[in-house]
Amino acid sequence: QVQLVESGGGLVQTGGSLRLSCSASGRSRSSGAMAWFRQAPGKEREFVAALRWSNEYTYYADALRGRFTISGDNRRNTVYLQMNSLKPDDTAVYYCAARSGDTIYYTTRQYGYWGQGTQVTVSS
Repeated sequence: QVQLVESGGGLVQTGGSLRLSCSASGRSRSSGAMAWFRQAPGKEREFVAALRWSNEYTYYADALRGRFTISGDNRRNTVYLQMNSLKPDDTAVYYCAARSGDTIYYTTRQYGYWGQGTQVTVSS
């Protein structure tokens, strides 16, 4: 059973940066994928970024590419999301997700494991 724990959220001013962490337990270190999604109040959960462990390829939502960077530390079973030049529209609960297969999906239903979420609030 994979368990995910996010950390690193908080309150930041427009233009600031935050780094989120997601620590995974119970996963195979050589396979699978992990992703970040976010959900703003009144909106659906949306894809942010993903990483495939086998080759460390990364994938991004087009609108966030260049400001957000996903990375992973396989030894620590941890994935990170570096968020720069934050805007009020980035305010959301950010969720870490994992799947056992290597295929990257941009929708929530293909990910079987989820963290509890961490709040990111960007003030104007």
